[in-house]
Amino acid sequence: MANYGVAEAKNKFTHLLERVQDGERITITKHGKPIAELRAAPDPSPKTKGPEWQAWYDEFVKRRNARPASSIPAAELVRAMRDGDPE
Repeated sequence: MANYGVAEAKNKFTHLLERVQDGERITITKHGKPIAELRAAPDPSPKTKGPEWQAWYDEFVKRRNARPASSIPAAELVRAMRDGDPE
């Protein structure tokens, strides 16, 4: 893991991001003490959803479909919320 001071990291930020994108971790230091770590962000979407997720989703759909439809259009509801109109 590479260490960079704050000023050097600021000057080389784009280069450091490229290194992080390649899988490296970078530690940012201030007066020789670690204050931050740059690392790749986790993949936001799971590769496989699996049976646990599917069961949760099926239950969600079932509960959503069991709810009665709203008596007013969404646009009116948003306007009322925005303008502070009482129901």
